[in-house]
Amino acid sequence: MSWLDNVRKKIPFIAKRDAPENLWHKCPGCAQMIFVKEYEENLSVCPRCNHHGRIGPDERFDQLFDNGVYTPLPTPEVREDPLKFRDTKKYVDRIKTARTATGEQDALINARGLIEGFRAVVGVQDFAFMGGSMGLAVGAAFVAGVEAAIADKCPYIIFTAAGGARMQEGILSLMQMPKTTVAIQKLHDAGLPYIVVMTDPTTGGVTASYAMLGDVQLAEPGALIGFAGQRVIEQTIREKLPEGFQRAEYLLDHGMLDMVVVRADLRRELARLIDYLAPQKKAA
Repeated sequence: MSWLDNVRKKIPFIAKRDAPENLWHKCPGCAQMIFVKEYEENLSVCPRCNHHGRIGPDERFDQLFDNGVYTPLPTPEVREDPLKFRDTKKYVDRIKTARTATGEQDALINARGLIEGFRAVVGVQDFAFMGGSMGLAVGAAFVAGVEAAIADKCPYIIFTAAGGARMQEGILSLMQMPKTTVAIQKLHDAGLPYIVVMTDPTTGGVTASYAMLGDVQLAEPGALIGFAGQRVIEQTIREKLPEGFQRAEYLLDHGMLDMVVVRADLRRELARLIDYLAPQKKAA
């Protein structure tokens, strides 16, 4: 036995302390490591660079509704695999995987509640569910949200986050564009406002339909917003696009948005808009 083995034997063994694996969050914007607790307390916004992280419906509803109290709307049932689509995996298997990962039925979830005392129905698209892609289920949920807002005589507010239409549903996914447009017109016929908050990213067929039809268009800072991708546009026009192209601030400067609002101010700003566009007696 060597002298090194003797030394090792005399060193007391100290068990490795258990530490949670999710103690830190690496910001995609500045690459800094942030305590998860600090990050969550700051509404999933980086306290160093103000990068607004992507969040799901539950977190969004908790931040938005008074005291985090809200009632989720039932998710409409639709035909789940109308084209029997398969690429490297079956479409039905992809849906099951997304449901397991997010705990949600599909990419758009609605809830009703109060925003600073004002009634509102809010829909939130979750990019974590198959890229927030728009298919039959998203279209049906959007219409259900509008109908709930009409029944409650209050605005419908949609938080968009999507990579576009869901390719596994082919032309049926594109049919959701006119379907949601008709639903918005019904909301207007009832004299109720439709407010859009675009989050990162909002692209493709969603941008080409209900994301750009709001009475008021808001966005979170730095959100990617557009129809075609930047590389596709550059290859088409054979020109280099300007810095920050398709980001919320660029669209605001060029008249495509009304406001860019930081997450901490969204609740107050939405309440102000509801009070202006659809005055209603505050709930007791």
